[in-house]
Amino acid sequence: MTGPNERARRRLAYFLLARLRLKRFMRRFDPRTALALISGFNGALSVALLAGIAMITREPFIFPSVGASAFILFYRPLVAAAAPRNVLLGHLIGVLSGWASLWAFGLLWAGSAFEVGMDLMRIAATAVGMGLACAGMVWFRAAHPPAAATSLLVSMGLISSLWHLPLLLAGATILVLQAFVMHRVAGVRYPVWAPREPEADWR
Repeated sequence: MTGPNERARRRLAYFLLARLRLKRFMRRFDPRTALALISGFNGALSVALLAGIAMITREPFIFPSVGASAFILFYRPLVAAAAPRNVLLGHLIGVLSGWASLWAFGLLWAGSAFEVGMDLMRIAATAVGMGLACAGMVWFRAAHPPAAATSLLVSMGLISSLWHLPLLLAGATILVLQAFVMHRVAGVRYPVWAPREPEADWR
């Protein structure tokens, strides 16, 4: 018995293979192989698109945690974590949490942890940034696991300029738009904004 995410993946795979005139591919290979290749294609396309924009604009529209977001968006598009609201709000919370931790510990201009190494202040900043990101995503019901990595990326000082933070969110927005267009054209009921099945409310 297949679930909604499995059906969505198959629908997107059949659509893409039909467009590429490769319908025989699905009959020749087992479904897992075909879906793996289609997932790989979508992941590569997402990163290539963002990297191309980054090359043209010479701005950091691409960042490591966007790869994890792309995997969720194309492999499990109907889970709450893949909904546009959760992706965008999650990364926003991650960015703000990471930057706030840098500011709180006076590390905005200290360089990255890879350049200057880890010390007690950096350990505190990364811990606080991660804690704020996790708490914020739960509080606002916007769980998107890759956004925790975004918080870590910022709190480690890899990106600390305020000008770069909106670009991170712009990259996530471009990724969501790509997922929305591809899923909707393929007939997958990818949500417009909020997840179709909201997360349970603990009270």
